[in-house]
Amino acid sequence: MQPGTGTCKPRASLKRSKILHMALMGTSDPSGEAEASHEKPFVLRALQIALVVSLYWVTSISMVFLNKYLLDSPSLRLDTPIFVTFYQCLVTALLCKGLSSLATCCPGTMDFPTLRLDLRVARSILPLSVVFIGMITFNNLCLKYVGVAFYNVGRSLTTVFNVLLSYLLLKQTTSFYALLACSIIIGGFWLGVDQEGAEGTLSWTGTLFGVLASLCVSLNAIYTKKVLPAVDGSIWRLTFYNNVNACVLFLPLLLLLGELPALYNFPQLGSAHFWGMMTLGGLFGFAIGYVTGLQIKFTSPLTHNVSGTAKACAQTVLAVLYYEETKSFLWWMSNMMVLGGSSAYTWARGWEMKKIQEEPRPKEEEKSNVEV
Repeated sequence: MQPGTGTCKPRASLKRSKILHMALMGTSDPSGEAEASHEKPFVLRALQIALVVSLYWVTSISMVFLNKYLLDSPSLRLDTPIFVTFYQCLVTALLCKGLSSLATCCPGTMDFPTLRLDLRVARSILPLSVVFIGMITFNNLCLKYVGVAFYNVGRSLTTVFNVLLSYLLLKQTTSFYALLACSIIIGGFWLGVDQEGAEGTLSWTGTLFGVLASLCVSLNAIYTKKVLPAVDGSIWRLTFYNNVNACVLFLPLLLLLGELPALYNFPQLGSAHFWGMMTLGGLFGFAIGYVTGLQIKFTSPLTHNVSGTAKACAQTVLAVLYYEETKSFLWWMSNMMVLGGSSAYTWARGWEMKKIQEEPRPKEEEKSNVEV
């Protein structure tokens, strides 16, 4: 082991693991925030935060609109959603491997873990990979059948599934205020479905895929915590193995669903524009994981959730303007209920975690006083 290298990699892995832990548990890293506040001036920190949040918004919104184009564009007419998802996973896996090789060849240029395909690790992560495939596939299928404007409402039950699965699988209870926020989200979801039906634009297929995507997102968070030790707590290793497993598992699906013949007969198969857009979609899929972690690092998990809610609002407004749609007052109300309920849940969880962190302190002080 070379001097200086033995401690650097574990520290980097621990840092990424800590960021994911904060994102899943809804807690912040006060020590890291305190250090950052002492090291950097306020104006510089504010500019950094604004840049990172803007980067997250641009990446996330661009990815949704681009995927909508690839999945359901009248000009493209490509009916192979599984292949689109497969190709994006392939691009992500190749990018991870490429950055790993670059970090190995040019040490010090970037902080990226060494990636070597270990079949034993790949097998241990397989249950998560199955959930991961369901998550990204149902997300894309939902986006294929519903409009971008309704996409946020169609996938809005993730928070509700988080609460339900936390109780069923982890035996964790939820406060009254968090449950009240979930009821607002459910009410907004059903009102949105009702209004889409009233306007004649409702797709029950797309809505079902949205519900399944929400369920898989919640399961993904639970299984991620379980398998992180298998990759030494490294998010990038987990991303690499997840996408490699997904590429392998997608192959039989492409054959069973008959997408390979459809792709072979696709008129624009030899178009550089088509493959450029497909590759760009894969780049956005890779980038969203990075900018999400970056936003959590420079702000906090709770701020990230608030930013995601505001981004969803902006995305909905942009979609209505871009596709020149006209929506009723109750349709907009359904979106406000979903976004408001999500914000209220974020606040309630933050208040709960703060209360949990503060409660043990007096007991510890009393214990230390007795021992002295």
